[in-house]
Amino acid sequence: MLNYKRYQRNPVENFPERTWPNNQIEKAPIWCSVDLRDGNQALIDPMVVSEKIEMFEYLVKLGFKDIEIGFPAASQIEFDFLRQLVDRKLIPDDVRVQVLTQCRTELLDRTFESIQGCKEVIVHIYNSTSTLQRDVVFGMDKEQIKQIAIDGTNMVKERAKNFDGKILLEYSPESFTGTELDYAVDVCNAVIDTWGPTPDNPIIINLPSTVEMTTPNVFADRIEWASSHLHNRDCVILSVHPHNDRGEGVATAELSLLAGADRIEGTLFGNGERTGNVDICNIAYNMFSQGINPELELDNVNEIIEIYERCCKIPIHPRHPYAGKLVFTAFSGSHQDAINKGVKAMRDRNSEIWQVPYLPIDPADIGREYEPIVRINSQSGKGGVAFVMDTYFGFKLPKGMHREFADVIQAISEKQGEVSPETIMEKFREEYLLKKSPYHFRKLKVDDMSDETDSEFDTRVQVSYDFDGKEMSFTSVGNGPIDAVKRGIIENFDMEIKILDYEEHALQSGANAQAAAYIHMLDVATGNVTYGVGVSSNITRASVRAIFSALNRLKQR
Repeated sequence: MLNYKRYQRNPVENFPERTWPNNQIEKAPIWCSVDLRDGNQALIDPMVVSEKIEMFEYLVKLGFKDIEIGFPAASQIEFDFLRQLVDRKLIPDDVRVQVLTQCRTELLDRTFESIQGCKEVIVHIYNSTSTLQRDVVFGMDKEQIKQIAIDGTNMVKERAKNFDGKILLEYSPESFTGTELDYAVDVCNAVIDTWGPTPDNPIIINLPSTVEMTTPNVFADRIEWASSHLHNRDCVILSVHPHNDRGEGVATAELSLLAGADRIEGTLFGNGERTGNVDICNIAYNMFSQGINPELELDNVNEIIEIYERCCKIPIHPRHPYAGKLVFTAFSGSHQDAINKGVKAMRDRNSEIWQVPYLPIDPADIGREYEPIVRINSQSGKGGVAFVMDTYFGFKLPKGMHREFADVIQAISEKQGEVSPETIMEKFREEYLLKKSPYHFRKLKVDDMSDETDSEFDTRVQVSYDFDGKEMSFTSVGNGPIDAVKRGIIENFDMEIKILDYEEHALQSGANAQAAAYIHMLDVATGNVTYGVGVSSNITRASVRAIFSALNRLKQR
């Protein structure tokens, strides 16, 4: 049994005045990518400078305006990387690079050396404020820890006087989730008062879930309380930096936006230390699915995946939200049937609003294709097979035929596992379109008898066919070609058949369009029923081929 008694609950603030549960996300936050710092330091094989440059340029392409590029005072690679960005003029005027540093004289000097030439830069300072780290790491009291933050702010302020560009200060009380809330805000207010921000020159106060320790609602309470108790709130950009230790990073970030956060720091697909940072793509696509512009260019998720996996050397999980290979794939038969019906309903209604069961967004909107939506295996149902036939090959199988053909495919899947669309179509041809034994339809001649007043029928047909390889034919009359062919079969084949249903549709548009016909046929003597399918550029010929297809299937049984 798990020894749960070793652990204690983290304290929860009593905050009955909370208002965030009544709020809704209305717009995208300020996004800050920390892929090149927090994400990169968590890689088994960190990026080299060329990979960092490629990732930086791609983050710019995606629309990020705040990009944390590293810890240039602590790493020569990160120092050189930043200098290349500056010297090669790779930083657009509307993009702010962000550099992280501790509040020590030599580190700040080296940091300011690295950012020379930047037009606008975020200098991100931090120190840990948590109860545990004050005790076991630093051995300092609250006032000593707060003084570190104040001294660091003054050091940045002093160096900013001689900096040619614009400095935006960001301060993080590291381990905010493990810090007494009133004390964490007290430290942040000391930094705000020391820096002296204005609405035109704000400060970023970043409240990190350095280690995720509570449920997202508790973090949201802390954010709302902090937002309402920070000094000069109109001069503060309130930022959050959620981690994912409890697997709740996305929820934490989203509830933080309800609680007053203006900015989110995270990484593409959630890469980061331990279980990772918050997944910015996940949050942005969530917004997109609710009709909110995420203000990031995320319409080609496959390209994002390709660059991310190559630079980070980490594969995307097949079930990763939005990006995984299987997330737009339905194995369940009932799911496949619902998807099929949802897509058909949208098409029939000419709806501009996406509403398809089990698919929160149209995969095509983010660069995915419809091909992998439905995968057929032994768990799949009749709806999935019908969906594949329609989506891939244009055959709109009658509803009554779904089960018949699905049983054929299920027998294959039980032997070999997943069945590809190509295999499904090959089996469809074999079972229906190429079913030419013992009867092989050859030719059809149709005569209109409507002028022959002495006949109760209006159509005469002459049908040529092979029976076990022998050329044969019959002539018959009826009320229309299908009725005439049916009567001819009854008279000449020694079979009592009934046509229970008939459907047809065009397979493609244009002058050379082909038609598909479906015949549902009953063998009266045996009680067996089956479908037949025929295809031809002539709908009457397609219908007769469908009759012969059904006839052969009944004979086979």
